Amino acid sequence: MIIRWLTENIEFPDVISKEIVEPWLAKVAEAHGKIPGTLTYILTDDEGILRVNRKFLDHDYFTDIITFDYSKRGMVSGDIYISLETVATNAEQFGQNPIRELHRVLAHGLLHLCGINDKGPGEREIMEQHEDRALELLYEML
Repeated sequence: MIIRWLTENIEFPDVISKEIVEPWLAKVAEAHGKIPGTLTYILTDDEGILRVNRKFLDHDYFTDIITFDYSKRGMVSGDIYISLETVATNAEQFGQNPIRELHRVLAHGLLHLCGINDKGPGEREIMEQHEDRALELLYEML
């Protein structure tokens, strides 16, 4: 898996260990029967994700993640925008460890590329199960 890490309006967070996160994300893709391809994670702030939300989705609100899927023939590939500000806000609001929440969101975008949805009836619970399993894979690697 090739992962490109970009930042917009922020510094790269030192809580992301590329040496651990990149092989973990490859395992998550493989666990879903997918070939790891190229992912670009764009880490930004709330204003950055709002611009993307408005420009590409015609939504006028903050969110933690937006995923653009370029996958083909079983190979996952895409651009994943993450607002680190919203991730931190969500962690605080839901009483979660902020690093765990960031890892959850990193996996969430990849899970979308693997075909897991979270908008329809019952899909959110299925996504959460996949997120939990992805986090278990990460903690097994630590």
